[in-house]
Amino acid sequence: MNKAPFSVFPGSIQSTNEGGYILKKVEAIIRGTKLDAVIEALNQYGVRGMTASDVLGCGLQKGYREYYRGVEYIKLLPKVKLEIVVQDSQVEKVLETIMTAARTGEVGDGKIFVYPVETAIRVRTGESGDSAI
Repeated sequence: MNKAPFSVFPGSIQSTNEGGYILKKVEAIIRGTKLDAVIEALNQYGVRGMTASDVLGCGLQKGYREYYRGVEYIKLLPKVKLEIVVQDSQVEKVLETIMTAARTGEVGDGKIFVYPVETAIRVRTGESGDSAI
């Protein structure tokens, strides 16, 4: 049986400092047509790690209405959800970068949410905290 070259014990994981959480998760739901521009802008800023998923949703844009046998259905619109974990000190710049690259000025440009991240662990090495991202 393979044993990991490290072990994770409570208290051994770097999760916070005196200012609060050191990592934040930025979740941006944007137009699919703006994904390349946002990724390019984030790469220029220095953000390399991110996850993108195709999602469906509606907000103020309200989706579009379709009728089938006299019954109205609201179809959700295709969007892209981008997830990025960064150090707390980088959040403001990442938000500004995403907003600038994703903005068209029209309804449906998207939303951005920021969550605290207790910790991150790199599976390959066992590094934790901000060194894992």
